Amino acid sequence: MATDAFKRFVETCHYLQDPRLVAKFQHLCGVRGTFPDKANDDGASAHGCPGLRQRIPRDDVSNGASVHANGVKGDSRPDETARAKPLRRNSLTGDVGQEFLIHNNFLFYLFTFGTELGNEMFFIVFFPFLFWNVDALVSRRLIVVWAWNLFVGQSTKDMVRWSRPASPPVVKVEVFYNSEYSMPSTHAMTGTAIPFCLFMLTYGRWQYPFLFGFGVALCWSILVCVSRVYMGMHSVLEVITGFLYSLLILAFFHHVLGKIDDFYMDGAYAPLVIILSHVSLGLVAFSLDSWSTSRGDTAQALGTGAGSALATYANYQLGLLADPPLSSLPFALPPLCVGLVARSLLRFAIGVGVILITRLVMKAVTIPFLCRVLGLPAEDVRQARQHMEVELPYRYIVYSVVGFTCVCVVPLLFRIVNLA
Repeated sequence: MATDAFKRFVETCHYLQDPRLVAKFQHLCGVRGTFPDKANDDGASAHGCPGLRQRIPRDDVSNGASVHANGVKGDSRPDETARAKPLRRNSLTGDVGQEFLIHNNFLFYLFTFGTELGNEMFFIVFFPFLFWNVDALVSRRLIVVWAWNLFVGQSTKDMVRWSRPASPPVVKVEVFYNSEYSMPSTHAMTGTAIPFCLFMLTYGRWQYPFLFGFGVALCWSILVCVSRVYMGMHSVLEVITGFLYSLLILAFFHHVLGKIDDFYMDGAYAPLVIILSHVSLGLVAFSLDSWSTSRGDTAQALGTGAGSALATYANYQLGLLADPPLSSLPFALPPLCVGLVARSLLRFAIGVGVILITRLVMKAVTIPFLCRVLGLPAEDVRQARQHMEVELPYRYIVYSVVGFTCVCVVPLLFRIVNLA
């Protein structure tokens, strides 16, 4: 009986890992590939596998022609079909990706937004806004969970070493992360950890209905998870694994997150522990035998976490950490007014400007400096960053400074200009 159940489990996993399932979902959502009409490596014809489409001449597309599952041209209105390419190059190879056809613009923009909820620029915007305008305690604890979540997820990817879903049959709507391993989906992990941890930290601290908070977290997580299948970056199994993996990590942090935050504030050896732990974990993640772009993301997350943790310690020691007393809980959402919105937007604009300038300057200085010290050519930045001895300290230095700037320097600037 147990053997039969295990066999069914294995068969289900194989089914959920099948790239043809991803291709079917993409087809259902109106994504069409422009693959040549020829046999795959396994000998199957293009018309025999879901997701494969005849290459469409540009003139046909401009006239509103589309291709259906059987490869036969059909009529559609021009505004319903668009030829597109991935928005960003592959982070390792520089590959721009292959053109594809979009037959449902709404889903394309919806899932593009969903996948951006797991990208660097979203975190650069979201964490600071939450810290400066809503709740500093929630933001700094959320950064701890985000950093460890990414470390665990990216390290697991490099140990499991599953390739991205095969194309064809899958259409690569995104190629930026295509050179990384894929099991589990770290987008699914962060897209689950961030909203559910936010819910965990704010429910009872802020006044809002339970179902509202839980519903927002669930919708956020589902949108990010489903977007990764739509983009052709992950199988269904990898997304489900990332979702469950993240919940397991959250269950661990639920009991220790407050203690970690307290230690970061007033622990006697907090700065030393913060630096040693984050650097050591990065070295472990970088000790595998082949280079991967996910290593940089791991160092980036750990660097940001280290910088924000050191800033938390500095704020507390300098008396700049103004967490409200427990007696004032729960907080009520303030009524929106022009003054509140204007002040929040001004803080956000100034703060993000400072962070982006800091990141730009640190990037411009750090890579040439490291290349000079190590005797490596600095003309090709992408090639230079494929050396572990460049990429690891580069990410740590840049994003540690960014994290410290967000949590300590910018709030201090707000106090000076009377925006605190």
